[in-house]
Amino acid sequence: MTDRLEQGLWIFMLATLIGFEVIRRVPALLHTPLMSLTNAISGISLVGSLILAGSGHGALATALGTAAVCLSTINVVGGFMLTDRMLKAFKRREPRPRSGGGQP
Repeated sequence: MTDRLEQGLWIFMLATLIGFEVIRRVPALLHTPLMSLTNAISGISLVGSLILAGSGHGALATALGTAAVCLSTINVVGGFMLTDRMLKAFKRREPRPRSGGGQP
């Protein structure tokens, strides 16, 4: 393995481990803001994958960049849909109108 590839794999493994440990210990109260933050990070990866797909570094880079664009887009859209659904669960519902039942 080349030195650069080995360093990249180490960084990827450490980032995965640290990310897993951080997210695993998040209390339920902070889950929605964390989801919004991860959606923003996914948006950054979407921009990076767009750059890679259009960089013209070869067929493999274009194919991997295109796959990354598709997967990042699914992640961003799904994350925002999930966050929106979670925020709706915390909104106060309007009280139902009382039926008169013969009383004024």
